[in-house]
Amino acid sequence: MPVVPPRRPTGRFPKLGTRIVVFFVALLVIVQGVAAFLVIQASSQVARRTINQQLEQGERVFRQLLTQNQARLEQGAGILSADFAFRQAIASNDTGTILSVLRNHGARVGANVMTLASLDNTVRADTLDPARIGKPFAYPDLVKLASVDGKSSSIVIRDGKLYQLVVVPVLAPEPIAWVGLAFEVDDAVAKDMHQLTGLEVTFASRVGPSEEWRLHASTLPAQLRPALAVELARLPESADGSGEITLGGDEYETRLAALEQRADKRVVAVLQRPLAVGLAPFQRISAVFFWMTLAGLAVLVAGSLMIARGITRPVHRLADAARRVQQGDYSRHVDVEHRDEIGELAESFNHMLDGIVSREKEILRLAYEDALSGLPNRAMFYEQLGQAVRIARRGGENISVMMLDMDRFKAINDTLGHTVGDQVLREVGARVRTALRDSDIVARLGGDEFGVLLPTGDKEHAPRVVAEKIHRALEQPLVVGGQTMDVAASIGIARFPEHGEDADALLRAADVAMYEAKRTKARYAIYNSSHDERRKEFLTLLGELRHAVEAGELELHFQPKVTLAEERASSVEALVRWRHPKKGMVPPGDFIPFAEQTGYIGEITRWVLRRAIEQCGRWQMNGSRVRMCVNISARDLRQGEELVQFVSARLAEAELPAGMLCLEITESALMEDPAIAQSTLRRLRELGVATSIDDYGTGYSSLAYIKQLAVNELKIDRGFVAGMEADQRNAAIVRSTIELGHNLGLTVVAEGVETEHELAQLRRFGCDAAQGYLFARPMSAPAFERWLSGLRDEAGARAGVAGA
Repeated sequence: MPVVPPRRPTGRFPKLGTRIVVFFVALLVIVQGVAAFLVIQASSQVARRTINQQLEQGERVFRQLLTQNQARLEQGAGILSADFAFRQAIASNDTGTILSVLRNHGARVGANVMTLASLDNTVRADTLDPARIGKPFAYPDLVKLASVDGKSSSIVIRDGKLYQLVVVPVLAPEPIAWVGLAFEVDDAVAKDMHQLTGLEVTFASRVGPSEEWRLHASTLPAQLRPALAVELARLPESADGSGEITLGGDEYETRLAALEQRADKRVVAVLQRPLAVGLAPFQRISAVFFWMTLAGLAVLVAGSLMIARGITRPVHRLADAARRVQQGDYSRHVDVEHRDEIGELAESFNHMLDGIVSREKEILRLAYEDALSGLPNRAMFYEQLGQAVRIARRGGENISVMMLDMDRFKAINDTLGHTVGDQVLREVGARVRTALRDSDIVARLGGDEFGVLLPTGDKEHAPRVVAEKIHRALEQPLVVGGQTMDVAASIGIARFPEHGEDADALLRAADVAMYEAKRTKARYAIYNSSHDERRKEFLTLLGELRHAVEAGELELHFQPKVTLAEERASSVEALVRWRHPKKGMVPPGDFIPFAEQTGYIGEITRWVLRRAIEQCGRWQMNGSRVRMCVNISARDLRQGEELVQFVSARLAEAELPAGMLCLEITESALMEDPAIAQSTLRRLRELGVATSIDDYGTGYSSLAYIKQLAVNELKIDRGFVAGMEADQRNAAIVRSTIELGHNLGLTVVAEGVETEHELAQLRRFGCDAAQGYLFARPMSAPAFERWLSGLRDEAGARAGVAGA
């Protein structure tokens, strides 16, 4: 039967309705009017208090910036004063060298002026004005303060410009001179502080109470600066704190921050904010308040007039909703406008709809949604892929499938736990989703594997482009539980119909391509039929490599490191080689990366350590004291205490002192898990084993992190050494790396030295040792012993010639 709506009441009460409308309108006008009056009265006071708070906060930021600049100057001056070559130049009165060192160091720290003064306060060098050489140092009071405190700083005026000056003694070990570093406080400095604080910043000074104020730097427009100087002159001499100044017809809340306060000199920073800027938000609030009041009046009038008509609407809505439910549509709720009996019926109806929808969603979620990430699961992805293939086949279109596997995810799970691993997976899924179009599909297939379906593609949304977008999304820093992690993925790509005619074939092709990307350490790989053959070889190689360790197919070759000062072999690097019974000598590059991927690198490392330590012990018993160097991987570092105990046991068996062993770790391996790497290196250092950073310069470690590591040696990557002849920038990198290592107290070794020119440059740069084909290629133990004997014979012959 059709639903019969209730009849509307025939009686009307226009007078009562008019009274209700007038009453509510009048009440709203009175309340809003009083509120508007109070808001307008309070806006000015609140704005001024807000600006004053901003000025106070800005002053704190401003002073912190000055303190940081001073600390940077003091640190730069301290480094310069401790430089041995600089002290020698001062002692020998080598003015040219002094000026060169001052200019170079000033450029490094960003100082505008570098000055050297003798103990009698005479300027010996000045990078800004050579004419000052021989004249008295203009700031003897800072020299006196530095002689007491070891350093001093001040804001000074020089040639009409404002500088932040730091003075420290040059010690050898007693003071032999004074060095000063200064930053110019100019418009650029004021602009930087304006960007940080949001305030107008002006630096001004006055020498003597009768002199005029002078503006040195400001963010104010040029036409307002003279007016500011005039306003500052009108302030009492003791004026400080906050106040108002009128410039160009605009009022500015102003605060003076004293930088230098003396009887004959006053330097201040004037911090300002226009009052109009502070009042603007409150004016907008007042305007919004006004329009909201008008809107409220309109709504109130309209609502009062529609009360009568609105009584029957809920009944009609219930009838319409019942018909929709009968047709299977549960998506729309009935609006509940009243809390009477009809309203209760509408609420009960909505609860029924919610129950039906909730049960249907839960059924679908259990069947097709991944509970961890909220993404479609493997079953849903397979179904969507099959449907996309059918549509593409009918329309003659192309589709692409991508498989993503997280790199190093097992290390995150093992190190930080599964809870953190789950959070990482959720974040990865969200990031991949943001890199795709709404029409694209991403699913979690299980573990740390994700699938992506691109139903259609164009040049701007080709699989390669999408893969790069995903990589860029994953490269952003990921912080979970306060731990920053480096997340990356290997991506395999397959296309329909080129690489498969159905969902199973496409998934398999994408999976094969993904493992090829992981093998080659590429960002992504597109399926190729040759990948299947490499996959088979990959699986075969795993079994052969396990057999190689057990069957003794691995052997060690040794490449010496030669000290450049004494031209002797101070140490030797152990390099593993695989002599395959059928394939012959297999290069390390063909099986070491594979061993790292499969986790079998730990077995190889233990084999190399055992054999290398035994060989070094035998050489020592025969009178050859040559330190043995062995490479270890990031996976070995994560073993921590287990690695330390293994090394300790092998050293004891070979009766070899711990100092005769050096473990080399690549820079990238150190950065995979810095905390564990630092802990393991510290334990090895306590054991007495030397450690070295291999391939330095190819990773992304910071200087602060290198300084904290318990290492003894830096090895410069061969790519920089080999490029010194062709590119002076490589030579500069090598020279600065050597200086860095020496400043950190480390021995520096250059890898890949192949020419006499490279060797000569390394000698000039002060490199400690070198390694490369120029001296010797990797060789067997007997061959190395013969080479070492020949090197000693040459050294003896040279010594005999020198003695004769």
